[in-house]
Amino acid sequence: MLARTLTGRLLRPRFAPSLAALSGYSSRASAAVAATDIAIDEDTPRPASPVGVGVGAASIAATLPTVLQPRVLIYDGVCYLCHRGVKWVFKADKHAKIRFCCVQSKAAEPYLRLVGMDREDVLRRVLFIEGPEAYYEGSTAALKVASYLPLPYSVLSSLLIIPVPLRDAAYDYIAKNRYDWFGKDDECLVTKDQELLERFIDREEMLGGGPSNSSY
Repeated sequence: MLARTLTGRLLRPRFAPSLAALSGYSSRASAAVAATDIAIDEDTPRPASPVGVGVGAASIAATLPTVLQPRVLIYDGVCYLCHRGVKWVFKADKHAKIRFCCVQSKAAEPYLRLVGMDREDVLRRVLFIEGPEAYYEGSTAALKVASYLPLPYSVLSSLLIIPVPLRDAAYDYIAKNRYDWFGKDDECLVTKDQELLERFIDREEMLGGGPSNSSY
């Protein structure tokens, strides 16, 4: 059953294959996910075993996740405003419920395939994957992330009662101008704040200087 946002908006995937069909998915489960019957492993280590197929798979095997995890925030890693937001969530999330991933990394690809989106989509609007059939973008994604934070931060999720078009209009305006107002870097900014990497699903790729570390 597809999960709905608190505003009642249904976000349907354009292409949502079963997790078992995705490269790197493990059927082992450790945590129930939101409003679904399917669970995805949350903290299983990611060994450097081959998970890709085709040409070049061996070279990126160590940087791709072997297990898709729930509650992953995928964002523009070169954007200073986005990076500040991630640092704020990292500090507020005392129970480490949220994981992060730079959209420029190879590790983001299985998650994008899961929801039928591409990098350009996420560069326009941040993506929060709550579970295999529950994912949100834009202002709804940001507020859903807030709902997992402890008080008083979780109170921000009450803004979900604001109609989506109004929230996303403000979100899109800021997102469109974020580089001009806040700037961008040539590579994922988390490489300069490595204490954050413990909660990044693409941490091996970031630490190893993976091939997509400076894609944008």
